[in-house]
Amino acid sequence: MGHVADPDTIRRTVDAISRVVHVPYSIEQDETGWFCAHATLPGDGANGEGRTRGEVIENLRTALEGWFAEFGAPDELTVTVGVA
Repeated sequence: MGHVADPDTIRRTVDAISRVVHVPYSIEQDETGWFCAHATLPGDGANGEGRTRGEVIENLRTALEGWFAEFGAPDELTVTVGVA
């Protein structure tokens, strides 16, 4: 017979699982050299700006984290996997 896990242990393990969401985005550079990034999501999306590509991506990531915290990850971008 296999080991039967304590339900509290299973619950804690499931709560610790994180979801990776891949969001398509575009980056453009304006005439002043600043970069602008946009990720299209339902209801408009999220934007970021910065002096470098790395800075604009980090700024967009922060905006997306706020968007997901408020609205959740869109169904179009996620797959839910059940735990038996």
